[in-house]
Amino acid sequence: SPKSGANKHQDEAPSKTKLCLKAAKEHNIPKDLSKVLENKVMETVLDLYYVKLSVVEMTCSGDADSEGIVSKSVSSHSDLIPGVYEGGLKIWECTFDLMDYFSEAEIQFANKTVLDLGCGAGLLGIAALRGEAERVHFQDYNSTVIEEITLPNVVANCIKAGSRMGSGKDRKASKPPSKRPKKAEGSPDVLNKCRFFSGEWSQVSQLLLSSNKPFSKYDTILTSETIYNPDYYSALHDTLAQLLDKNGRVYLASKVHYFGVGGGIYLFEKFIEEKNVFRTSIVKTIDQGLQRCIMEIAFKDSC
Repeated sequence: SPKSGANKHQDEAPSKTKLCLKAAKEHNIPKDLSKVLENKVMETVLDLYYVKLSVVEMTCSGDADSEGIVSKSVSSHSDLIPGVYEGGLKIWECTFDLMDYFSEAEIQFANKTVLDLGCGAGLLGIAALRGEAERVHFQDYNSTVIEEITLPNVVANCIKAGSRMGSGKDRKASKPPSKRPKKAEGSPDVLNKCRFFSGEWSQVSQLLLSSNKPFSKYDTILTSETIYNPDYYSALHDTLAQLLDKNGRVYLASKVHYFGVGGGIYLFEKFIEEKNVFRTSIVKTIDQGLQRCIMEIAFKDSC
């Protein structure tokens, strides 16, 4: 079950190491989409395809995992190796909280520019694509996550023949979509809306803002379970401040507290208040199990 990672980072010791500024990289979408799905087994959740992690763990090695994060995560039984691997291989509980909130609050993505920050599997960005966003960018700390998890998930959800993005009714779990669709309806258009980035947040911001490619700030930034470590709060805050449109919104999903690492929703809320750049509101609280929250963030002087 993708929800098996409910206690992300709970048993991890706090990081006392210096933050690693992993260089930013843009990942191009291969022209031959069948290559992206090669050796992948797909499962479904909430009517979306996602790569089966256990198969990735068995098949991903060598050049496909130049960072070595798959083997390191498996051998150390750890979902967090600070500065090396930041949990992007798994789908975490708060991702589903945020997707539920999209429906409940009727969040509109149509014609919006969206960033899925700390994307992991990319389900939040895929939901935005399903909602007819104009442009969706995906970012994860690890290049292996983008290449082996995010990109295959986005491609698998875009190349369904004969149905609107994200609506397929006749899917079977664990059966991948056709690798060579005769008519990948909407595929070029939908995939052309997407860009994929790996690297540390400040480096990705710098890459986007200094790029020769046209760039406009994001109407919506989506992020889930990215505030587990207080050491990262400054970089995250600065990234949101640099990349969010002046009237944009951030939707952040988090546990109230991450045992062993020290972060949590109220600590981050206090950090934001002290910076005095954004206003925040807790728009939903989920009380099942370890308490979780959805926070909306906007610039103080925004509409």
